[in-house]
Amino acid sequence: MVNRKKILLITGSMNQTTQMIGIANQLKDYDCWFSQLFTDNRIINFLINKTRLLDGTVISKPFKAITEKYLKENNCKIDYKAKLNQYDLVIFCSDMLVPKRMLQQKTVWVQEGMIDKITWISYLIKLFKLPSILSFNTSLNGTSNKCDLYCTASEGYKEYITKMGTDASKVVVTGIPNYDNARQYSDNDFPHYGYVMVATSDMRETARFENRPAFIKKCVAIANGRQLLFKLHPNEDTERAIKEIRQNAPDNAMIFTVGNTQEMIANCEELITQYSTVVYTGISLGKKVHSWFDVERLKKLAPVQNNGSSAKHIAALCSGMITQQSNIHSMPIYKSQHAEALFDSSIKNECVYAG
Repeated sequence: MVNRKKILLITGSMNQTTQMIGIANQLKDYDCWFSQLFTDNRIINFLINKTRLLDGTVISKPFKAITEKYLKENNCKIDYKAKLNQYDLVIFCSDMLVPKRMLQQKTVWVQEGMIDKITWISYLIKLFKLPSILSFNTSLNGTSNKCDLYCTASEGYKEYITKMGTDASKVVVTGIPNYDNARQYSDNDFPHYGYVMVATSDMRETARFENRPAFIKKCVAIANGRQLLFKLHPNEDTERAIKEIRQNAPDNAMIFTVGNTQEMIANCEELITQYSTVVYTGISLGKKVHSWFDVERLKKLAPVQNNGSSAKHIAALCSGMITQQSNIHSMPIYKSQHAEALFDSSIKNECVYAG
């Protein structure tokens, strides 16, 4: 049997995990393995193993257990912390935790979705060159400049991560899996239509403050008598969240803890979000949206819509990196004028910006 080149895909949240599986499905000629985000930093590993301080982050044991269960259900091979194999390429869902030993291989970063707002803490971390994970949000994801190639959702996000420190010559706008074909969700069998939808976030579960009752009351005001539908974030404490909705929203408010969020958005009249990437689905489908981010700014950041071909384009770039024999920094993908050479020509015709 021919020895196939090995690729390690780094997973995190369920969205990041399904994105990585989608990319791996386009890399059939390679031996693909998966690992949850990890670090070789002793202090961070102590916090993971001996405390609960990081339980709200994707490097925690609870997140790892959920991800690995899903990977096994989908017959994916697992190599946690890259202990079983040597790899030719590593695909990261976050560059906020990149073990030094993994930089010996070629590396690719793939944007997951919305990047959190920059904070004064984020600026201090950049200024003093502290570990990005200390920001306790994703505001610095994609800005470390550690990976060889960066795949972003849009020109807007390319501008953001380059402004924050990543070399523009490394960044290619590919679109991102799960958010590159919003119109497909309009063809669904979800039985409800015409409601005001609220997609909640897991801020309290990820060590951030939220006044949920106040948020619910604001949603009720926006709905102004119209039917409300709440879709809870999968990481939320559902018992608490449901109780709060029942106390602060009309009795007929619908609450869903499971189900296809994207299809629910397709059937809604108006979408209310907090810090959620699903706002981009609403924007792409032309819905009126609310967000704790500036909506006009979000329209500029919205992922390109390319009929669901982002995983294919990312995989083509990854394959090109592995097969390239010369110095990686001389590869055409690092020069913007040649970046499209590794894409199918269809990307030029298929990609349109949402909003």
